Amino acid sequence: MSIRTHILLLVLAPLVLVALLVVFAQRIPVPELGRGYVLRVELPEVDAPSALPEIAGREGLSLVVIDPGHGGEDPGALGPGRLREKDVVLAIARELHDHFEREPGFSPTLVRSGDYYVSLRGRRDLARKRQADLFVSIHADAFTRKEANGASVYALSTRGATSTTARYLAEKENAADLIGGVRLADKDEMLAEVLADLSMTSTLDASLNMGASVLGEMDSVARLHKRQVEQAAFAVLKSPDIPSILVETGFISNPSEARKLATASYRRQMAAAIFRGLRRWWRDHPPPGTLLAWQKENGVGRQYTIARGDTLSGIAQRFNVSVADLKSYNGLRGDRIMVGKTLKIPAS
Repeated sequence: MSIRTHILLLVLAPLVLVALLVVFAQRIPVPELGRGYVLRVELPEVDAPSALPEIAGREGLSLVVIDPGHGGEDPGALGPGRLREKDVVLAIARELHDHFEREPGFSPTLVRSGDYYVSLRGRRDLARKRQADLFVSIHADAFTRKEANGASVYALSTRGATSTTARYLAEKENAADLIGGVRLADKDEMLAEVLADLSMTSTLDASLNMGASVLGEMDSVARLHKRQVEQAAFAVLKSPDIPSILVETGFISNPSEARKLATASYRRQMAAAIFRGLRRWWRDHPPPGTLLAWQKENGVGRQYTIARGDTLSGIAQRFNVSVADLKSYNGLRGDRIMVGKTLKIPAS
């Protein structure tokens, strides 16, 4: 047998083997000599524009960690009629969770879903473990003076508190890890906290802007204690890579605000306002690789919640669309719009 024949057999043998395997797998009889067969492989059609982004295990969703403050042996602040902060904030957190559950592009999770204690570090660790995109801690605190009132939003401060109230509240919340005078968190955490402070710059900027959006929505529901996001060294907010805010829904030590916080209707309004603020900011600044980022890039599913002072022309200019298209897309006949309503934004 010649060298050429050897080479020819070496080349043809694998091809013949593959052909026989395909024929056997399809249970097709071996064709007779001289007959021609065509092997056709049909692949499912893929509509490229509708292919959504996907992150391993997350399916492109923005993960929201909602933290109801206190819990278990830590009741938080106490109001008139034995109203407990831990119960009020859990109810608001559950409402907020339901809002995000219904909103496409988000996946919410609660730090605690019942009445049990979670350490401040444990709350942060859970957010890191779940690879959260944003973290919001819900509270309804008290102050030394009963006349103190108003809702607030806080972000972390690595330098110092922006007000006496902010410093007082941060010290009070941080003391939640002192049960019976013993600190439950890891005592070796100091070095990690120093390193975390150094990497907070960009995350803190996002937290402040996200908090401002929430504060703007809360203004339609409650009186604000301060009209800007305040800062203090809240231990629960010290996640260097997760935009994090702490929302004070009111002062439970104030009799008037305590009466409101005790009602389910007011808690629903508060949760809806927090949701609108977070959703608005997050749709404008979605994490890369998420469904929201894909929608923004392709002009799909964009929405805008109307705030005080908004006009149709201003909203149209912001999203680079015409007023006529904006009205037509939302079925509007006139130029009148209502605060709190959501507009669908057409592709520009």
